[in-house]
Amino acid sequence: MKVGYAPGAWDLFHIGHLNILRHARAHCDYLVAGVVDDEQLELAKGRRPVIPTAERAEIVRHISYVDEVFIEDQPDKLVTWQRRPFDVFLKGDDWRGTPKGLELERRFAEVGVEVVYFPYTVSTSSTVLRSALAALDAPTGPVARAD
Repeated sequence: MKVGYAPGAWDLFHIGHLNILRHARAHCDYLVAGVVDDEQLELAKGRRPVIPTAERAEIVRHISYVDEVFIEDQPDKLVTWQRRPFDVFLKGDDWRGTPKGLELERRFAEVGVEVVYFPYTVSTSSTVLRSALAALDAPTGPVARAD
């Protein structure tokens, strides 16, 4: 049985996330979705997620492509592999060709893990959704008082 591992924040879950999990499932028999915890996301992105870890994990757990959820509480993907072994690491293509992605490929090759990239859904992203929500929440100017 080929075990796949697809990590992500999965914050503000959208069609791009669903597409990644759909593509990931096509490359394995059993899909583990890694959910990066709040503290690690804050360290990596400089902000906490909108949806807390437990709720993001519950959402992802109920996606039909996902067989198991694993909470990532540290940044090293090789340590994650040691804690929850898998055969193929599945990731969006924003890492492809980057120093971080090349280092990941090198380290996983040493332990026999294949790295597979999928294209991101360009029409939707959590960053765009977060910006739209912030704009909706922004003050629009002075509020008239009804005295």
